[in-house]
Amino acid sequence: MATRTVTIASSVGLHARPAAIFVEAATNTGLDVEIARPGDEPVDATSILGVMALGAKFGEEVVLTADGDGADAALDSLVALLSRDLDAE
Repeated sequence: MATRTVTIASSVGLHARPAAIFVEAATNTGLDVEIARPGDEPVDATSILGVMALGAKFGEEVVLTADGDGADAALDSLVALLSRDLDAE
């Protein structure tokens, strides 16, 4: 299982537009991807409600995990996505 930690760069955190962009990208990986705040239970990264319920804010860290072929590359792309201010694009 591949794991990455990333700091949320979107100024509004993982709400509305940034969450939708992230969920779409996670879904497009075709893998089982989860996201969690450190120490909390992970949620399905392909669930908009789950991702928004995390309440991850700007500057907070989240942990991404994925399993399957290409998991490392998939997580690297998701980390790159969350490292940008998705609400400013």
